[in-house]
Amino acid sequence: MMTEEFIAVVPAAGVGSRMAADRPKQYLHIAGKTILEHTVDRLLSLTEITRVVIAISADDPYFPLLQLATDPRIIVVDGGAERADSVFAGLAAIDNDNAWVLVHDAARPCVRQTDLRALITAAITSDCGAILAAPVRDTMKRGLHHSTPPQISHTVDRDNLWHALTPQMFRVGLLRQSLTSALAQGATITDEASALEFCGHTPLLVTGRSDNLKVTQPEDLALAEFYLQLLLKEQP
Repeated sequence: MMTEEFIAVVPAAGVGSRMAADRPKQYLHIAGKTILEHTVDRLLSLTEITRVVIAISADDPYFPLLQLATDPRIIVVDGGAERADSVFAGLAAIDNDNAWVLVHDAARPCVRQTDLRALITAAITSDCGAILAAPVRDTMKRGLHHSTPPQISHTVDRDNLWHALTPQMFRVGLLRQSLTSALAQGATITDEASALEFCGHTPLLVTGRSDNLKVTQPEDLALAEFYLQLLLKEQP
């Protein structure tokens, strides 16, 4: 493992409109720091990860105020309007196509070292990489197409259904090639794994903790802070 290179890419150019806050959600404070700072701290707590590439908006006024801005392990690039644009920008800052890249949501500050190490251990044994994911526990319903108000069409069998989490880990060259090919063919890319799937690859699923939540709605803040406080007490 020590001969491999592991680099994280964090797309952080989004505006987080669903939070209805005065700034992008990655700059909201919980447990004494911004969400982005906690997220990057979690990644850099793993000694295997030597660099973190953060893609921010070109006119971002918040990032330069953080201590992260002067950390030599951090590389900052201009992100884009879509997640894939920011990931492309992050990949462009990595000059080793054979390196492993861990793409992680800026708004997932509660990922644990144990999950990160489990992901790395699994991914390096695979042909194309792996993602953290959590098995679906709830009953899943498919809604009727365009029904207002929404109505149930049918119940979806939850066997072998997983919630995709991050990080998602692939070789830099393979991820770049897959994103380029999938987008050129008009595929809908909702996460990095979906680009590989479109190109015929089958990344591994690595069971991750469900408290690795993504802060999306205002009510997520209190839960993320609760989980983060527990994590910081327990370490890792």
